[in-house]
Amino acid sequence: MNAAPENAPLVRARAIDKRFASRTVLRGVDLAAAKGEIVTLIGPNGAGKTVLLRILLGLLPADGGEVWLKPGLRVGYVPQRVTIDETFPLSVRRFLELGRPAKYGDLDVALSEVGAARLADAPVQGLSGGEMQRVLLARALLRDPELLVLDEPAQGVDVIGQQELFALIVAIRDRRGCGVLMVSHDLHLVMAATDTVVCLNQHVCCTGGPETVSRDPAYLALFGAQGAGAFALYTHHHDHAHDAAGRVVSLRTGAPDHGHDHDHNHDHPHAGGHRHG
Repeated sequence: MNAAPENAPLVRARAIDKRFASRTVLRGVDLAAAKGEIVTLIGPNGAGKTVLLRILLGLLPADGGEVWLKPGLRVGYVPQRVTIDETFPLSVRRFLELGRPAKYGDLDVALSEVGAARLADAPVQGLSGGEMQRVLLARALLRDPELLVLDEPAQGVDVIGQQELFALIVAIRDRRGCGVLMVSHDLHLVMAATDTVVCLNQHVCCTGGPETVSRDPAYLALFGAQGAGAFALYTHHHDHAHDAAGRVVSLRTGAPDHGHDHDHNHDHPHAGGHRHG
């Protein structure tokens, strides 16, 4: 039996349809993600992004089309949100152990990989949005995933934290060689750290590399020239983030960028109107 080619898909969906009562949520959607590839689903609220993820994960049936997964595929899933009882005492370590007993060493390695080793014994209820996302990412990594699936991973995370989180996701892909499938509406930062963009609005409006999609008429119709201009601004000024030591890290590679000129001007608008001081 011949080995699968390096770029063989880990997951593939073809002609996916989904309806809730009389409302069409997805229509004829095709999608694929391969080993080592970061694929990002973007689109407005109500576009069907999370529904498509749930169908791919087998959590929701499709009304039409087919989904194929690599046999035995290991999937690590980071959900959009997790609700935890505020009155239930739960440490990060215990949270990671729930539902999947793991060795302490495994937990510590996963937390270290996402930059959250110091949080092992902290109460989950006291975590910030960015800290919680790192813990959820560590939980997904405990499965040693071939495919990492993240639903709005930057939700509740500030702009700087988003840059760091997406740089971390790129670094995990590079280190582990896994595929990554993300959902986001944080277009500017995500598109600067992805290989393939799928623009969804019940159907696939356009797909391709970030710069190609940002110029596509279908993308412009959804997000307007202002969205395309903001993307161009971010790819020019925000091709990097900073790690805990303040070092410049490339959003494209997740690796330290020793050649980055840090004297350039950062005084420009960000999503939500934030400006560096």
